Amino acid sequence: MKVPHPIPYQGSKRNLAKYILPFFPLDVDMLIEPFSGSAAITIAAAQSGKASLFHINDINEPLVSLFHEIVNDPQKISNNYEKLWKEQLGCEREYYDQVRDLFNKAHKPEHLLYLLVRCVKASIRYNSNGEFNQSPDNRRKGRNPKEMRNDIFSTSHLLKNRITITSRDYKEILPISSPRDLVYLDPPYQGVCSNRDPRYIEGIHHAEFIEELKKMNERNISFILSYDGKRGSVTYGETLPKQLELYKYEIKVGRSSQSTLLGHNDYTYESLYLSKSLQDRLASLIEEIIGNIDNQFQLQF
Repeated sequence: MKVPHPIPYQGSKRNLAKYILPFFPLDVDMLIEPFSGSAAITIAAAQSGKASLFHINDINEPLVSLFHEIVNDPQKISNNYEKLWKEQLGCEREYYDQVRDLFNKAHKPEHLLYLLVRCVKASIRYNSNGEFNQSPDNRRKGRNPKEMRNDIFSTSHLLKNRITITSRDYKEILPISSPRDLVYLDPPYQGVCSNRDPRYIEGIHHAEFIEELKKMNERNISFILSYDGKRGSVTYGETLPKQLELYKYEIKVGRSSQSTLLGHNDYTYESLYLSKSLQDRLASLIEEIIGNIDNQFQLQF
């Protein structure tokens, strides 16, 4: 079945979920996403029956408010989105600017959803004042309201009464986890953590993040981490400390479009790290899982 995806979001793991979910143990009580973004992994895990309960968190409060409304009041957000989509017709460029101004003043969920489906590459950008300032993609009107409604209601059906939704610092969320849970971490990637980046309301400090990973290891918490990657021979991010005892698997995402434009044939890889506790829970299954993923990739190309 097609996994619903109501929130378009650059950097979403929607297309990588099929490579990440196989590393979930069979006995996950709760899936916790401290950096949830569009919650693509949570939605995919719910549809696949990979966990019983879910907790998503993101420091971006308007994004969290949008997801809360999708789960708990799908009729309202669907109707409001459809109203905005229809009102834009014939004056799409000017209307986008009006909605962007309204969002920056009131942070209403329907305004953010409309901006995400209309902005360039579904990519949020913020100015130094924290205001949404991304431009529209003038080639398209945004997602059809009927299709959006279907995905919103499907997501609500999967998660309502099974999910906790918060907007707090990730360091407040990690202690909630227990050894029977699974934490999926998708923080701002290395290279954009220390300096301000317009894609994120707030970055994370690398050294502090490593300390939090150590604390989870001490508590025997199972986690999966997406944190860096490479294109061809170019690697992004620092090597994570060996003391963390992480198992690293590189997901072969596909050919780099940027390299192709330059006449090269480089592949892009995203790194996936499995905690020691998760390795123990999966035991001898890890190599089999990787073999199945690699075979799946080969069949696609």
